[in-house]
Amino acid sequence: MGLKNVPWMGHPKIVIHAEQSEKNPGLKRETWGTQIVAMLRIPFDEVQMRLAEVLRGLGFSEERALKCARLFAETTRDGVYSHGVNRFGRFVATIRNGSVDRNAEPRVVARFGAMEQWDGQRGPGNLNAWAAMARAIALSSEHGIGCVAMANTNHWMRGGTYGWQAAQAGVIGMCWTNTLPNVPPWGGVEPAIGNNPLVVAVPRAKGHVVLDMAMSQFSYGALEGYRKRGELLPVDGGFDAEGKLTRDPGAIEKSQRLLPVGFWKGSGLAMVLDMVAAMTSLGNATHAIANDPLRETGLSQMFVAIDPRGFGDAARMAQIADEVVESVQHSRPVVEGKTVRYPGENTVRLREENRRLGLPVEEGVWDEILRM
Repeated sequence: MGLKNVPWMGHPKIVIHAEQSEKNPGLKRETWGTQIVAMLRIPFDEVQMRLAEVLRGLGFSEERALKCARLFAETTRDGVYSHGVNRFGRFVATIRNGSVDRNAEPRVVARFGAMEQWDGQRGPGNLNAWAAMARAIALSSEHGIGCVAMANTNHWMRGGTYGWQAAQAGVIGMCWTNTLPNVPPWGGVEPAIGNNPLVVAVPRAKGHVVLDMAMSQFSYGALEGYRKRGELLPVDGGFDAEGKLTRDPGAIEKSQRLLPVGFWKGSGLAMVLDMVAAMTSLGNATHAIANDPLRETGLSQMFVAIDPRGFGDAARMAQIADEVVESVQHSRPVVEGKTVRYPGENTVRLREENRRLGLPVEEGVWDEILRM
């Protein structure tokens, strides 16, 4: 093979031995024999331009291609590797099989005060979600609160994206989505509820607080990461084929019996999030969504923005947010020398690291993207 056929040539490829791994906690790694192979480090702009080029080839307009590509690149930049560039190939597959309509844009179906009902028309999920949160933010500036319920949309990729979007606009943001049935309800053995991610974001000048959580203790993306690294989960994450709680990520992937957060509480929360999104948007509930990741379409989502600044005393509101964070950070940590983090704090650190060093992208993934 000539050098011109090596897709990663020209980008840093770091091989870190096992004893060095703790010195580089910001990188996702793959276990490979006695070594740990890090991702390629590729400049953000290069990643975005290549993804946009692929999308233009699929029929996206220039503006939509750049926006969609940027959202994927920013997700990897912020350290959510499972839903960033690594998921781009699956996204392209859903466009090619017709699950995603590349040219479709969401439309308003109905309005009622500060609420709007939208039809996503099976358009690209991240573009639909960004537009819906932007509208919720605009409604909140007029009414103090804004809500967009969207039916018939697609996977929004990283849900936290839209929490950061709200926080950066200076408002409190909440959003959630239903999914295909991929988690057993508490007391059941077969997947019947969604892993319905919930995002809550609070703006703060010293660092936005952004909670982005799935309804299972570990997402399928997290399980895959642990399995590839040859690591056990830090706590029980699901059941094995014999119905026993386990920390073995591979066993949970095979059984498809993820453990809901809070056991029955997480199971119940997944159900009500599904109900509210589907009822408010008049869209599909989880049980009506195809149980195939490449055919997962017709999702229902909720986007809420709250702007309490109309009540006045923004300084007091900011003080309350800071005091809550400080009370957590000043609590005594379990591990001596470490600090207790708030949701979103590590994202800021990874964002700066990956912006400076380049986005970590799996070698095989980048090779696939270059061949698209």
